[in-house]
Amino acid sequence: MRVKVISRSTDEFTRERSNDLQRVFRNYDPTLRPLEKAVEYVRALNAAKLDKVFARPFVGAMEGHIDAISCMAKNPNHLKGIFSGSMDGDIRLWDLASRRTVRQFPGHRGAVRGLSASKDGRVLVSCGTDCTVRLWNIPEASLKESEDSYDNSVKPLEVYVSKNAFWGVDHQTDGNCFATAGAQVDIWNHNRSQPVRSFQSGTDTVISVRYNPAEPNLLATSASDRNITIYDLRAPNPKITKVIMQTRTNSIAWNPMEPMNFTAANEDCNCYSYDFTKLNEARMVHKDHVSAVMDIDYSPTGREFVTGSYDRTVRIFPYNGGHSREIYHTKRMQRVFCVKFSCDASYVISGSDDTNLRLWKAKASEQLGVLLPREKKSHEYNDALKSRYKHLPEVKRILRHRHLPLPIYKAAALRRTITEAARKKEERRKAHSAPGSITTKPLRTRRIVKVE
Repeated sequence: MRVKVISRSTDEFTRERSNDLQRVFRNYDPTLRPLEKAVEYVRALNAAKLDKVFARPFVGAMEGHIDAISCMAKNPNHLKGIFSGSMDGDIRLWDLASRRTVRQFPGHRGAVRGLSASKDGRVLVSCGTDCTVRLWNIPEASLKESEDSYDNSVKPLEVYVSKNAFWGVDHQTDGNCFATAGAQVDIWNHNRSQPVRSFQSGTDTVISVRYNPAEPNLLATSASDRNITIYDLRAPNPKITKVIMQTRTNSIAWNPMEPMNFTAANEDCNCYSYDFTKLNEARMVHKDHVSAVMDIDYSPTGREFVTGSYDRTVRIFPYNGGHSREIYHTKRMQRVFCVKFSCDASYVISGSDDTNLRLWKAKASEQLGVLLPREKKSHEYNDALKSRYKHLPEVKRILRHRHLPLPIYKAAALRRTITEAARKKEERRKAHSAPGSITTKPLRTRRIVKVE
């Protein structure tokens, strides 16, 4: 015999505080509320409008450098620590919470072009146009000391000198090796003053190098002769494959959650996502910038990435979306040379030509600080409403709208006009030619010249 009883947990109706509202139990039978969809639509519309009202992405600027900021690196051991290098050779460790300089690393006599920290957060590797690679010890208590300490600068552990300038560096995710980019690709060890291995990427300077986050012996490089090369360091001939594009790739970022995929920031204003096992076609083309994309970095979640461009804007793209979901700009911010996601994916840091680092929220309307349980549930409910009704015209229009600086707005309109004119010209040429004589390449393969 089955007996049905009414059971109720005390957690469901007990108030957390005395001034909380009493829990009301509701009957969710749709026949009792025929206007439920209409009410939800109005709530979604209001949630989209409130998103715009509370969109305050800019947190603050960090001043201290006296020249353009050329590179940045995250500290894996400290959530609120980030390194920055400038064109005058100055390297600084910043505390994001107080937005102050904690440490300086003097020594470079030229522009610092690359910074990378080891996975254990103990060693910082820097390189620059003064033909030196320097290893620095990261003090354990560095973020606890203020800039008022009597000596907030440190000396390098090692200095390695080369014949050519360096343009980038990246530390292995697991091990004591790091790779530098310059006239050639060099693999270094912490305990060796000379490169362990060296190989040419092409006929021109290598400008960026990135290790794969899952496989420590796999790395990708891009060079000034427009090639992107994948290397496997375990093989006698390390080069696996190479793709040559029509324009130069300035930076590369691997997806930390899907380590077979990487995204390349290109000079043609677009970013291209590739599967390194299939370089003859891009998985996705990310369009919106109106000038060269200078740097790119993935979120730790792998669901989105941030880009910095020569057009003085910072954009956040979904990893599988063709257009940006967010654009950040200020009147004072100049050309953006480097961008990074924070280690908790909550913030974005940008370094630009005007000597400032800027801290942005990854979600423009996100509420900072500790949220009460009712506030958290309210935000989740509003997000669910916006996700459900995001395809309706009015909600979609409000969610997509962004204010742009006038030069960027005009440049974007001009790019759309040029693209549309090229498309019409191609259609007319195909219509007045013999069938099959002219083939239109898809956008994902249009910018690829050759795969080797």
